[in-house]
Amino acid sequence: MSQPVLDSVIAALEKIRESTDRAPRASRTVLARLQSASSLTASLPATRNKTELLEPVRERVRVCTKCAHLACSRTQTVFGVGNPDADLMFIGEAPGIDEDQQGEPFVGRAGQLLTKILRAMNFAREDVYIANILKCRPDTPSGTFGNRAPTPTEMQTCRPYLVEQIEIIEPKVLVALGAVAVEGLLGMRGTMRDLRGRWHAYNGVPLMITYHPAYLLRNQAPSEKRKVWEDMLQVLERLDQPITERQRSYFL
Repeated sequence: MSQPVLDSVIAALEKIRESTDRAPRASRTVLARLQSASSLTASLPATRNKTELLEPVRERVRVCTKCAHLACSRTQTVFGVGNPDADLMFIGEAPGIDEDQQGEPFVGRAGQLLTKILRAMNFAREDVYIANILKCRPDTPSGTFGNRAPTPTEMQTCRPYLVEQIEIIEPKVLVALGAVAVEGLLGMRGTMRDLRGRWHAYNGVPLMITYHPAYLLRNQAPSEKRKVWEDMLQVLERLDQPITERQRSYFL
């Protein structure tokens, strides 16, 4: 017998006691069953928190070899970081060289800009959750520099891990950073000009699409920076967060 049922039984007995001079009675057998059910309910373990639920997923990611070429070239997997109880979750495309070395998403130059954006929103990195479509850095030919975008096959192979993360975290709002993240999450392609700035949805969760911070590092035009900030203002509004006049006129 569950606790809500026991509570209902107790409430019913209280009503009987209040409405009659005769005390409610129950057989010894029924009392024994109620006591046994109550003890069983009290002994049940507490609901597992989200950190505990994420751990087995993290471990499966850590030893994953589904993409053999990535498993051979990576330094370590990059699972995700932040608050598992976050209302806001950011999704990027794949780890770069800095993330591969440190095991944490968005720690390079693009990550520093993301942190700046979060601060302007009155969030710390610890307040949100940050993850990527791909958990391994895409391999690059020897002697080359920079990062490459993940392939559709790599993203589809790794996507189930992200799906599990989202299902466990249950964010109120998702933000997809860049067209590659959109393709990996929704399986659709499009130009950022057409995708960003308006609400989409992922399994019923409001999804805002905006430029990847790396794009803003390449394109320093104030108009492009303002577009990202306007997207973040929409996110704040959807989360019912207060917005100051200074924030409304802010440029990255």
